[in-house]
Amino acid sequence: MKSAATFSILAAVLTSVGCSADHDLAAEPTGIVQIEISTPMKPPDWAVEQRKLLSMYDAAARLFDEKYVTAEGYLDVVEAWGGNDGPDDAMENFAHWPLVYALGGPDSLLELYEKAWEGHIVQFTNARIPSIEMARDGMFYREFITAFDWEHTGEGIAAFNFYGLARPDDPKYIERTVRFAGFYNGDDPEARNYDPEHRIIKSLHNGSRGPKLTHATEEDWGGLPEEGRPERLSRYSTAGNITGDHPLNLASTTLGLNAYMLTGEHKYRDWLIEYASAWRDRVIENGGNIPTNIGLDGTIGGEWDGKWYGGTFGWNFWPQSSGRNYVMRGPRIAFGNALLLTRDASFVTPLRMQLQNLYANKRTEGGEVLLPNKYGDDGWYGYRANGRTNYLRDIYLWTMDPADLELIRDDPWISYLLGDNPGYPLEALRKEQAFISERMQKMREDDRTREMRRTDTPQSVNPVNAGTLVNLIAGGNNPDNAGNSLHCRVRYFDPTKERAGLPDDVAALVERITRDGIELTLVNTNPSESRSVVLQAGAYGEHRFAEAAMGGQKISVEDRLLQIEIAPGSGSRMTIEMDLYANDPGLAFPWRAERPDETDKAREMAE
Repeated sequence: MKSAATFSILAAVLTSVGCSADHDLAAEPTGIVQIEISTPMKPPDWAVEQRKLLSMYDAAARLFDEKYVTAEGYLDVVEAWGGNDGPDDAMENFAHWPLVYALGGPDSLLELYEKAWEGHIVQFTNARIPSIEMARDGMFYREFITAFDWEHTGEGIAAFNFYGLARPDDPKYIERTVRFAGFYNGDDPEARNYDPEHRIIKSLHNGSRGPKLTHATEEDWGGLPEEGRPERLSRYSTAGNITGDHPLNLASTTLGLNAYMLTGEHKYRDWLIEYASAWRDRVIENGGNIPTNIGLDGTIGGEWDGKWYGGTFGWNFWPQSSGRNYVMRGPRIAFGNALLLTRDASFVTPLRMQLQNLYANKRTEGGEVLLPNKYGDDGWYGYRANGRTNYLRDIYLWTMDPADLELIRDDPWISYLLGDNPGYPLEALRKEQAFISERMQKMREDDRTREMRRTDTPQSVNPVNAGTLVNLIAGGNNPDNAGNSLHCRVRYFDPTKERAGLPDDVAALVERITRDGIELTLVNTNPSESRSVVLQAGAYGEHRFAEAAMGGQKISVEDRLLQIEIAPGSGSRMTIEMDLYANDPGLAFPWRAERPDETDKAREMAE
């Protein structure tokens, strides 16, 4: 950390390139290195469109709330249980609302999310189906799903996980996160989901009432039968054996990550690393193929005749040759979480190996690469167009290994970062605006009554999607809506309003990402008022800014935080060198808590 006196000398060097140290650094209590940008810049088109996009979310969110949420915060639908349109779908409608807020979206996104979150807890705690074991006394127990699979639970908890980026000091949020994590790390005597001896979660259906270790009926999976729609239950006719661990369960690790970042208690960190390590080792032992059942005895395929590809929701489960496959969803989440905590690149290895195996068995038809989506007794099958781009992006961005780049070089966002697709930001932002406008129009035209709506009905008109903003503003890959954490190079805070996200009128664009840092343009689109923004290295401060450069001049930062003062109508392109995974991740805002020093291990790993 540089002292104010030392930095004011360094900052003066930057005056000639549009930076100054006119403000009194000695009066700043935070000790954060500061730079002032005063170079006039006409707002680029992308900056204008980015600010327009952020402003559009307010009206869109309010319309969605008015149309689909009651005054009590209940989703205005017929409540149902199961994998077709169960309680998870209620909050999946809001999956990215807290995340867009945390990037700079309007206050209404968070306010309306909070209303819906509190309402849906009451709504689905009170929703009962006497004939279904896990919904008999309420679909929720202790504010969490009683027991179901993490394809659905992860989708239902996604918004909750991102809420920590927006309001990490919310006491109720901290209490809930700790309680939910306790269902999985062994703390909670009522929810013995985890077996520490074999390092497994004991069933595909798990939650606040513990693991379901008995046969799962079609109604356990699909809810009550509906006249004229037998497929709602028959699709689960072979899904009764849910015993043992499944890679989807790895999505539960984000609860442990958040609990650790909120409390600093190492038991959450230790459990996450233990569980993720067990799965990492199993995948490597299995030749890079992710097993879809781990028996109660800890063996691969232990409940499915030793077949690594067996299991409900396994590699060969769905009867359709190109049907659903969620095998990589949980590993992506857990291995990324473990990387945040350990800086150990071996957690990337299983995902890389799995993708290498898929590409080794690819087919090319009409010039298009098809990857196998299934594996059975006769080997790979179920070929379909490559749907693994997000996994490929993660692997590359986590390690910046050039060898991982070749498979995604033509991806539009990656191509832009490489300098080959300069029109991408403007095109992507306008596409997102059109998406919101289209969804709002569909909402206005939707004349379905409550009796016609299931919990997944509003998803077709949900107007909030964070993927483009995460790419362009934060330099991160889309975390999707399955319960993931956020991986990115930079986050922003508004020190004036003391909230997460870009301040009013400020636009940001990550233009390059390298192993050593980023190139970032910041613009204040307001012609008459200055703006202050705090940059953080990584979503959770897990990285460290080494130095910042503008116009050939450099300044040492050596911290996870950097404050930028932007004069009216000014902007600049900066090159920021970074040390990746140099710090222990945390959720505290820059001004809310004392920022911890790096741990000894973090320093050792960084060196």
